[in-house]
Amino acid sequence: MADSGLTFGVEEEFLVVDATGRPVPAGRSVLGGSGGETDELQHEMIACQVESATPVCTGVGELLGHLCRLRETLSASARERDLRLIASGTPPLPEATPPPLTSERRYHQIASHFRSLLKSANVCGCHVHVGVPDRETGLHVLNHLRPWLPVLLAVSANSPFNDGADTGYASWRHMQMSNWPSAGPPPYLRSLDEYDSTLDTMTRSGALLDPAMAYWDIRLSPTYPTVEIRVCDVTITAQEAALIAVLVRGLVALALLTDDDAPEVAQEVIRADLWLSARDGLRGRCAAPSGSPPEFHALDRLVAEVRPVLDDEDQDFVERVTRQLGRVGAGASRQLAAFARAGKPEDVVTMLAEATVPCDAPACP
Repeated sequence: MADSGLTFGVEEEFLVVDATGRPVPAGRSVLGGSGGETDELQHEMIACQVESATPVCTGVGELLGHLCRLRETLSASARERDLRLIASGTPPLPEATPPPLTSERRYHQIASHFRSLLKSANVCGCHVHVGVPDRETGLHVLNHLRPWLPVLLAVSANSPFNDGADTGYASWRHMQMSNWPSAGPPPYLRSLDEYDSTLDTMTRSGALLDPAMAYWDIRLSPTYPTVEIRVCDVTITAQEAALIAVLVRGLVALALLTDDDAPEVAQEVIRADLWLSARDGLRGRCAAPSGSPPEFHALDRLVAEVRPVLDDEDQDFVERVTRQLGRVGAGASRQLAAFARAGKPEDVVTMLAEATVPCDAPACP
């Protein structure tokens, strides 16, 4: 067994909802009750959201501890205000009024520039950062991970409802984000000059306000010395978020073991596979790289791919969480099951609020 030795961290976005389950613009109030904004707890552009960011971690146990701690801190602050914190890629229930922006100059610039696209911005993701030694290495990793983006989306898909309706998709968040001009899979880029010039051209054209607005499903972080994977929905539990982080770190470790160029999978193929993953989640026939047959379960294929670079702690954790996911289903399936019991989207919110925090609850892998 191998230990990649790579550092990693996770950012999670959450919705703040009231007693009825509807999102409310109370993100900054919840942060205030958590001790105010810090490097770990931050506001988001949409005022009914909050974000957590773990410190840099070296092991899955350390990472999971921080994920649970940050979720509990935010959830406790929400409860003190008769509110609830939920981990869902989209709001299961509609807002009473359109969600306002957090008061910040940049957010209002974005709203002015992108206009009604802001209606699709009230979505919550899970972003995984993995440390790389330099940007050139990061680009090598980015190209190797592109074909795995649909699998990572399928594993995390957790947004079947939007505004009180079943969308028919496992990840409606992905469909919403696809409207943005800089979202989706990045193109295959052969050099840092090509990477930077692509973002520069998109900025000069007006499609971006600045290069930091590259919302690609995987990118070189504009802030940290990391590769940032942004394709995933926020997951119902901290354990699922940690699972995704371990799998992503494994893919990065594999990419670093080869000097070969990544296979140049066509942009159209990856976009099509992402759409299938967004529609069907893990229950569908999500494509996986390396010629896996459609009936081969995508998560099993990914786990088999990264197993050689996982240490014993990682392997035990991955086996435990994937086994539990096989029993209870991924996020979208659990949301749909909660709704099916009585046909009430409010029950979906209740399930999410109860499962978002406890690390030892029955609903939590």
